Amino acid sequence: MKELQPLNENVLVEIEVKEAKTSSGIIIPDSAQEKPQYAKVIAIGSIENAGISIGDYVFFKQYSGTEVEFEGRKLLFLPYADLLAKIVETEAI
Repeated sequence: MKELQPLNENVLVEIEVKEAKTSSGIIIPDSAQEKPQYAKVIAIGSIENAGISIGDYVFFKQYSGTEVEFEGRKLLFLPYADLLAKIVETEAI
């Protein structure tokens, strides 16, 4: 099995692609959809005190990163500095 390991201060995230349809049932291709700005962390490069871990969901800058397709998965290499927030679960008050 092969896996990608980001180098330096990069983070590898997996983009969840959802099939979009119009109300009349026409499928909208990925290229015409707005790209999501959040994704699941798959791997982390050599970053000290990252504040994120594998499996976390993070928000990132809109036009950031390098998109790749690897073994049928849509992945994105992001510079750590382009991460904006980590999505965390909280309890309702």
